[in-house]
Amino acid sequence: MDALSEVLSMLRVSSALSSRFEGRGRWAFRFPAYHHIKFGGVLRGRFHLWLQGADDVLTLEEGDFYMLTTGQPFCSASDPSCPPIEGPATYRAIRGADGVVRYSGEAGEVAEVSLASGRFVFENDVSELLLRHLPPLIHLKASDRGTSSLTHLLALLNGETERPMPGTDVARSSLAALVLVSALRAYLDSLRAPHGWLGALSDPRIGHALTLMHGQPQERWTLDGLAHAVNMSRTAFAAHFRRLVGSAPMDYLNRWRMAVARTALRSSDDSLADIAERIGYLSDTAFSIAFKRANGLSPGRFRSEKRTRPAQE
Repeated sequence: MDALSEVLSMLRVSSALSSRFEGRGRWAFRFPAYHHIKFGGVLRGRFHLWLQGADDVLTLEEGDFYMLTTGQPFCSASDPSCPPIEGPATYRAIRGADGVVRYSGEAGEVAEVSLASGRFVFENDVSELLLRHLPPLIHLKASDRGTSSLTHLLALLNGETERPMPGTDVARSSLAALVLVSALRAYLDSLRAPHGWLGALSDPRIGHALTLMHGQPQERWTLDGLAHAVNMSRTAFAAHFRRLVGSAPMDYLNRWRMAVARTALRSSDDSLADIAERIGYLSDTAFSIAFKRANGLSPGRFRSEKRTRPAQE
């Protein structure tokens, strides 16, 4: 499994596709801060999107996607000159029995718009790897390279949000997860790929090293071994890895191993010995010492606290 798939599988994504929105006339909504990622696609028409307090207003056309990644309040509108009203309260008040939000604003020369949107809430701290190097607002145009799969998903989202059908909840959740993967792929394939971990995945050598670390954390990796695996000298590999990822290779590997361990302790009853073996420690004692040094408490205490206080996750 590649590094992006490993991280996404570890994220334990809780995806919740929101209802379809259909707007007519002139309108603008303000939305509060949120957790993790929000996304949306334009099914028909066009609309405008901007981060609250920002000067730049993004115009999205039919077939375009967006992702909001930093939790900042934002606004959407058919006409950015309209004073924005509270989005969540308005949506709750006018949501139809079929789950579709239909809003008619002031008359004006603006096209009708239909949107499908959703959000991803991640249940653990692995999300920091994914989110910290993303810009706050990503715009993927229908004409951009690598967005063909998003176009097909948009058609499926259109059908699933038009009306309730048997299995709709499962279909929407699955489609939302596919949207996340496809949007990240398209973003990586664009010229706007970021520095840091996500951008490093597109580098042939560092991306391969990350896949080795993520896919085989039980291996006794060394700096020399990783450099040899990607056909680089030790010095060149260490420098290139740090430049792209922002940390030394072995520091990164240790953080990933601890992330795997924390996830296992939260969500499984595996023994400490099994977890230790899975992430490359020769004994549960060595693992326990390393875990406490990295996390400030023992694996047993960590497991106990996370099981007794799930609401704080």
